[in-house]
Amino acid sequence: MQSATLKQQAVSKARKTDSMGRIGRYGRMLAPAAARPSAILEVVIGMVVIVGICYAIRPADPILLGIGFPWIWLAATVFAVRYGASLGVLAGLCIAVAWALLYGTSGDAEFPTMLFVGGFAQLVITGHFCDVWANRMKRMQSAQDYLDDRLASLTNNHYLLRISHQNLERTLLTQPSTLRDAVRYLRDLPVSNAQDETLPNAQSMLEFAARSCQLGAASVFCVSGNGPKFRVVASVGESFALDADDPLVRECLEQRVLVHLRHIDNEESAYLACVPIISASQELMGILVVRLMPFLSLNFDNLQLLLVLLSYYADSIEQQEIVTSVQAGVSQCPYEFALEIGRLGHMQQISGVPSSLVALVFPHEPLAESLLNQVLRQHRALDLRWTFNTEHAQVLITLMPLTDENGISGYLLRLEDEFRKQFDTNLTEAHVAVHIGAIDANLATYGLEGILERCGYRA
Repeated sequence: MQSATLKQQAVSKARKTDSMGRIGRYGRMLAPAAARPSAILEVVIGMVVIVGICYAIRPADPILLGIGFPWIWLAATVFAVRYGASLGVLAGLCIAVAWALLYGTSGDAEFPTMLFVGGFAQLVITGHFCDVWANRMKRMQSAQDYLDDRLASLTNNHYLLRISHQNLERTLLTQPSTLRDAVRYLRDLPVSNAQDETLPNAQSMLEFAARSCQLGAASVFCVSGNGPKFRVVASVGESFALDADDPLVRECLEQRVLVHLRHIDNEESAYLACVPIISASQELMGILVVRLMPFLSLNFDNLQLLLVLLSYYADSIEQQEIVTSVQAGVSQCPYEFALEIGRLGHMQQISGVPSSLVALVFPHEPLAESLLNQVLRQHRALDLRWTFNTEHAQVLITLMPLTDENGISGYLLRLEDEFRKQFDTNLTEAHVAVHIGAIDANLATYGLEGILERCGYRA
């Protein structure tokens, strides 16, 4: 790990070095990346040394005025290229001082005005280009540093995202259920015929709830008698005896609602959550007590899912009560259809999870008959259907669990597409009436009667 960090630092350093261009050692000597504070002394001393060398070579002409080309200005130009216009002009002033000291003492020496004007112009132009490119390189370096920081940040975020994704995959492998999966699983649980079994299939239900909601240790206790008395009927994880005097248990039994530690802030409890199991006749049949579960799983959504699972399970115990309440208003409603609409109505009442009814009314026509058969061939896994005839039409009622208005719109659009492909028509052209209703526990027969009246059904 340390070697990788050192390697990354070396690469970063190399990037910063190369950001000014791969110019080599001598190129960096000629044009360094940045001006140093000692550059002024370097320019002055450098020009003094150069004038001294010229004086040693030509004592009579130390700044080389009489050889046809002003070579000493080339040295000043190098400093302008190296440090910019300001220090380039300083180098030119050093040449002017040298002329004043070495030539100006004699009265017959005439100052070479045009030579110095041209030399200073050359220094200013060359130095200006140096300044412009230095500023550009600084901006490029700033942009590169920003991009390097962003790349490092994105790399770290990508690494954390990959770790999070791996953890999520591992979690989903042990938590396979969505609410649709839960409904499908609990619907398929067999009905027990044992007369003394108050909570049938409790172990299967609890094991599924433990996988879905990540329960570490939990038990289902059957409630009976006036005491009440508790008897464990199912458990996952380490088993434990129920403390009836625990404040969380007392709160759950008194209020008949899901409670967790937040509801008893001023008291201590040995448990994390308690969920009542209430039948369709509002009888308290049992209680699920959670003793251990991961901290991150102890959230509102997870506990709400647990409450929905237990509610749906409890409704499956007293099936006759639910079916009777629905068939009292709609006598011809099939048993399974009535049971499911009651379960979903109860689910909507305690958790607000929507479910819907879609009624398609097909006239007694050959085309409509073909359309009805096409719809019957397209069946979603959770949907339940009820078909019946009236005097003027055939009616198909589809119960769509856990489906809101958007889901219904998608369902109808798929039907339209199929009709267009197969029969070159749509619902309107085929005179197929569509009636939509939401399952509502506050309505008679959970809203089934209302949608049937719109379809022309008479009990």
